[in-house]
Amino acid sequence: MLEHLTKESFKTKVFNFEKNKDWKYEGSLPCLIDFYADWCGPCKMVTPVLEELQKEYEGKLVIYKINTEEEQELAGVFGIRSIPSLLFVPKDGQPQMAQGALPKESFVQAIKDILGVEKSS
Repeated sequence: MLEHLTKESFKTKVFNFEKNKDWKYEGSLPCLIDFYADWCGPCKMVTPVLEELQKEYEGKLVIYKINTEEEQELAGVFGIRSIPSLLFVPKDGQPQMAQGALPKESFVQAIKDILGVEKSS
């Protein structure tokens, strides 16, 4: 099951935007954040892919979900205009945003390229 973040849990696990002006990742593992809404068809297609990835990268990567309807402030902080929007957050360095329902291969490539994480073999 993917963990859903609220504004409060986001501030402790990802980025405390009320305290820090500059990006400072609070987590110990790279993460991927899915900004979604319950009514969004493409978002529903992405969820099973993310659940598979969560199992395949267990212990190397954390995957979170943020409901943009319930957490409008968080969506605003990241300027989310279309969903699904996926934020790839490396342990060090700047996060990168991707938009749309990506195929699994694209996730695997982005996790490798942006987050520097390889699948367990």
